[in-house]
Amino acid sequence: MRTSRLAASSLLEVTTLALAAGTSQAAPAARPAATPVTAACSVAHATVTVRNVPRPVNHQLLTLTDTGKTKCNAYAHPYLGFDDDQSVTGVVEDSKPQAVVTLAPGESAYAGTALSAADGSSGHGRWARAVRVALDNGSGPAGESARVALPAGTWIDDSVAVTYWQTDPADALVW
Repeated sequence: MRTSRLAASSLLEVTTLALAAGTSQAAPAARPAATPVTAACSVAHATVTVRNVPRPVNHQLLTLTDTGKTKCNAYAHPYLGFDDDQSVTGVVEDSKPQAVVTLAPGESAYAGTALSAADGSSGHGRWARAVRVALDNGSGPAGESARVALPAGTWIDDSVAVTYWQTDPADALVW
């Protein structure tokens, strides 16, 4: 108890001396302007298109174009659901790039879709007419999605898989 009183008394004396001497703490320095955080690409500020490619066989190329006024990050990979499928397609994990793809307005990112097993070995083959594309918000699929019409004659099976977003369409189609 005596120690507490001594400590409180000492603190009071130091504070009184500091005030009497006119010392005060300097105001904190102004914070530098915060670097703007690049938001995740969203279907509200981007377009998604799908087209057939001549090679490799049974592949299509998805293109995500930033139509907004600021940069956006194309995180991870698109989440694809064909027609009325209840689940999303598989992902080619080996296609993961070293960094997130950042798009300036007007720029595009690319993902390749392997539609079916080239040798016909996978099951449940079917014609698909549309694909729902949900984008990743940095921590998983965003709640919104775009419905994109597929080129006529799109055949998929249970082996369908999509790559991560790439900056070059050729890189998206190597998988």
